Amino acid sequence: MNAARLLHTASILENGKVLVIGGAGTDNTLNSVELYDPTTGSWTSTGNMSVARYYHTTSTLGNRQVLVTGGFNGTTPFNNAELYDPTTGSWTTTRSMKVARQSHTASILGNGKVLVTGGYGTSSALNSVELYDPTTGSWTSTGNMSVARYDHTASILVNGQVLVTGGSTDNSIFNSSELYDPTTGNWIITGSMNVARSYHTASILENGKVLVTGGYGDISILNSTELYDPTTGSWTAAGNMNVARYYHTASILGNGTVLVTGGNNGFQMIYPGQFVGYFTLNSTELY
Repeated sequence: MNAARLLHTASILENGKVLVIGGAGTDNTLNSVELYDPTTGSWTSTGNMSVARYYHTTSTLGNRQVLVTGGFNGTTPFNNAELYDPTTGSWTTTRSMKVARQSHTASILGNGKVLVTGGYGTSSALNSVELYDPTTGSWTSTGNMSVARYDHTASILVNGQVLVTGGSTDNSIFNSSELYDPTTGNWIITGSMNVARSYHTASILENGKVLVTGGYGDISILNSTELYDPTTGSWTAAGNMNVARYYHTASILGNGTVLVTGGNNGFQMIYPGQFVGYFTLNSTELY
């Protein structure tokens, strides 16, 4: 890449290129954006965001634009949202979220709207949820989660519901899970995970089950994994990873296996432009 960055996002565009957005640099927060071209293996710069940010979300909309929401600039979270147009390489601001948030999730629903859940606000964890409508560029509030949480996951199930798992609040880590029903705008409590975790991953398998891997637990970094069955609302333990990790990624491959890569197995928090006693991993494994 043209710039060193962490805590950024990456989105695959319709033309196959990968759009990498923002993040924390070596000594500053970034508003720079780059495109990776798989056919040439090269990186090119594209239009900068109006706001430098990390801990944000990105969502590729039905109109091919990429929506960026919230995030952190090293000082404060914010509610700013903006749109990237791949045809022009430029950004336009859209209406801001109702609540400033970082470390939240964003999920594209079947109706094309974007569901933003939780995160960390200006002073505490959030249970608030809002919907972005790409046709109007507006935000509306919807049902609150039962628990305020950040660094959680959100997965769209086959039935269209959104499964939110784990995460943190101001002084604890959760094993709780809940389901958002887009038809009612309400949340339903479902089975809790066997282990409390944040900074984990959640992947929807071909059989419709959700695989959760690793993360940061109450007192340690986790190598445990578990499966959620939407038909029963229950969790079962799956095989442990070889390496305990959080801040990792999980990708579903064409053959249905799940590739887990990298992450961290140190205990200290990450600050913008600085790691404190970290142990970054280059190991990968397959489920």
